[in-house]
Amino acid sequence: MELITLQGQQAVGKVWLVGAGPGDVELLTVKAYRVLQQADVVLFDALVSDDIMALVPSDAERIAVGKRAGKHSAAQEEINQLLVTKAYTRKNVVRLKGGDPFIFGRGGEELDSLVEAGVQFEVVPGITAASGTAAYAGIPLTHRDYSQGVTFITGHCKLESRPMDWQSHAKANHTLVIYMGILNAELIKQGLIQAGRSADTPVAIVSKATTQSQRQFIGKLSELDKLAADPQLKMPALMIIGEVVELADSLNWFKPDADSSQVNDLAALSLNL
Repeated sequence: MELITLQGQQAVGKVWLVGAGPGDVELLTVKAYRVLQQADVVLFDALVSDDIMALVPSDAERIAVGKRAGKHSAAQEEINQLLVTKAYTRKNVVRLKGGDPFIFGRGGEELDSLVEAGVQFEVVPGITAASGTAAYAGIPLTHRDYSQGVTFITGHCKLESRPMDWQSHAKANHTLVIYMGILNAELIKQGLIQAGRSADTPVAIVSKATTQSQRQFIGKLSELDKLAADPQLKMPALMIIGEVVELADSLNWFKPDADSSQVNDLAALSLNL
């Protein structure tokens, strides 16, 4: 798709590519908060929490461009064009993404379009879903006694037509975090076990991490597809596979059903932001 720009004119606005973090409003960075407060238009994903959207100025234009498996509301090409178009007519354009925009967030693709159109931009990183989920689930992604490394992959691709190199992900004492893998849980299980990963490897699926709706589904690799099919599992959800999952019971500090005294409106904090 060829981007449409206003010939002979230069974009007056700037695009801010902002990571909103995994869900908890208090995990939003100070810089992200400042940028949101100055937004003229916000293009936001489905994974951005309501608490964070409540920080957007009431007079700012809001455009939902979120994607969910099987429920795409906007093609990537349309989002790219929207960013360019809005940059020609607005001063501060915020592209708000759940987690971090450079980790399975297609941030690089969107910036490519801005470069092509000559639009100025800045990137505000966010806490990625992997680190936020692991922290709130009591699962350290690395640990000297359990895991000497961690790998992030996406399970959203068509694994049958684009084979995954499971051999490189099947070693023991290594943590594997899988984004967007719920629909392919059976294929992921089979691929790892056939590549040599023990069927008894601990696994966790964490649903709606860092929010008051967080749920954890813990079992073995051989049960991954059954965990993913649990009717109580709600999206978004992240898979963590590896020996570190054994620590979840002892290190799980987050109690989503307990009374919370956290401030859910950053504007109410007495900080000079």
